[in-house]
Amino acid sequence: MTRAGRVLLILAAVAAAGAGGYWFGGRGISSRTPTTVTEAAQAVARAPSGAVIYYEDLNGRPSYSLEPKQTPDGRPYRAVLASEDISFDKPASITAPATQSGGGRRILYYRNPMGLPDVSKTPKKDAMGMDYIAVYEGEENDGSTVKISPGKLQRSGVAFEPVKLRVIAEPVRAPGTIQLDERRIAVISLRAESFIDHVEDVTTGSEVQKGQPLMRLYSPAITSAAAEYLSVLSASMAAPKGTIQRLLNYAVPQQLLADIERTRTVPLTFTWPAPRDGIILERNVVDGMRVMPGDVLFRLADHTVVWALVDVAERDLAAVAEGQSVIVRVRSYPDRTFPGKVALVYPHLNPATRTVRVRIELPNPDLLLRPDMYAEAEIDTGSGKPVLSVPDNAVIDSGDRQVVLVDKGEGRFEPRPVRLGRRGAGYVEIREGVSEGESVVTSANFLIDAESNLKAALKGLNDAGAPK
Repeated sequence: MTRAGRVLLILAAVAAAGAGGYWFGGRGISSRTPTTVTEAAQAVARAPSGAVIYYEDLNGRPSYSLEPKQTPDGRPYRAVLASEDISFDKPASITAPATQSGGGRRILYYRNPMGLPDVSKTPKKDAMGMDYIAVYEGEENDGSTVKISPGKLQRSGVAFEPVKLRVIAEPVRAPGTIQLDERRIAVISLRAESFIDHVEDVTTGSEVQKGQPLMRLYSPAITSAAAEYLSVLSASMAAPKGTIQRLLNYAVPQQLLADIERTRTVPLTFTWPAPRDGIILERNVVDGMRVMPGDVLFRLADHTVVWALVDVAERDLAAVAEGQSVIVRVRSYPDRTFPGKVALVYPHLNPATRTVRVRIELPNPDLLLRPDMYAEAEIDTGSGKPVLSVPDNAVIDSGDRQVVLVDKGEGRFEPRPVRLGRRGAGYVEIREGVSEGESVVTSANFLIDAESNLKAALKGLNDAGAPK
C-alpha cells in the first residue's frame, strides 16, 4: 500500500471513531475521539486482538467465566481477548507502575484487598472500588509455608520456643477426707466373764504404747484355768499342751503365763496391757464394773499412718493407677504438703457423683493429720520420663485440627499438623509432627495461621480457578 493509501486508512479510522465513540472497546481505551493522526495510529495499535481468553461481568463485579455466560439481568458477559489480558513475560503499560514499585519483579497475580478468596490475572477493583493488590514473584508461598515481613513480625510480637524433651507433670486433683487406716485399729474385749478391779489413768484421746497397762481385772474362768496350769506344771515340770491351750483360748496376755511360771503362784487379779501403739478412741470401762464376753472395753488406733480417701472424677479414672505419687494438702496446714502413694483404686463407681473412691496412704509421724479433715490431693499421673513437648500456647487447636507453626527462618513459617499427648505444667506432649530442636511460634500464632490459611486459599484458587 502506498503512503497516501495508509494516510487515507488512518483518516477513515479517525472518522469512524468520531462517529461511533467506543470503536475499539478495549479495556483501558479512552472514549475520547482521536484528534490527530498520531493518536489515531496509536488507537489502531491498541485495538484488541487474538483469541477469547475468558469472559467477564459487564457490571464490574469480580465474576469471570471460561465459557460464554449471562448476567442475572440477561446481558451476555464481555469477551476478553488475548491482547487485553495482562502479559507476565513482558509487562504491559497498565502494569508498569506496579512492576516498578515491586523493584522490577514479575507480577504473578492480583489478590482481593479485603482478604477474600478471590484472585485475578489482571488488575481490577472490588465492589467498593478498591484496587486489587499485586503479588510479586518471591512473595508467593510454596503451599506449605507462609512468609511474613520483618516489620510485620515485629508489630505482631511474635515469640518462639524450641521443641524440647521435658518431664510433663499431669496432676489429677481430687477432694476427700483423712481417715484412719482400718488395719491399725484394735478393740480390747474379754472372752470370759470378768470384774474390773482397777482402770489405769488412760482416757479417750490418750496416747499409749504397746504393752502399757490399761486395767487390772479378776476372772473366775481364767483363774481356774491358771490354777490347773500351775498344778500340772508343778507336778511334771512340763505343762501339757492342753492346759496351756485353755489359757490361750481366753487370749490372756503372755505376761500372765510368764508370771505363773516364774512365781509358781496364781495371782488373784492380773493386768491387761495395750496390744499396740495408738491413741484411745473409746473407753467403756470403769472400776468395779462387771463385763461379759465380747464387751468392747477399749478401742484404740495407730495414727502414724493414715488414709486420704478422695473421689476422682470418672473422666480422670484412666490416668490413675496404684503406686503413683500424691501430694495432699489440708485446710488446717495450708503451708504444708504431705506426700503419699496411691494404695488402692476402689472397684465401684458412685452413680450419684460419677466418681471413684481412691485410697492414698500417708505417713503421719507428727500426728498432724486427724480423721475427718478435709483434704485436696494432687495425683501425679505422669510417667516421669522426658517426652517431646511444646508450650500449650504454641498449639492451635480447632477441635479436629491441631497445628503448630514451625519457624523456618527469614520470616518463613510452616503450619505443621501434630498429634498431641499428655498435658501438664503449661506444656503438651507432641507425639508426631515436629522434631527436637525445631522452633515453634508461641505468641501471635493465630495471626500467622490466619495469614497462612488466606494464602493457601488464594493459591488454590489461583491454580484451579483463575484464568490462564
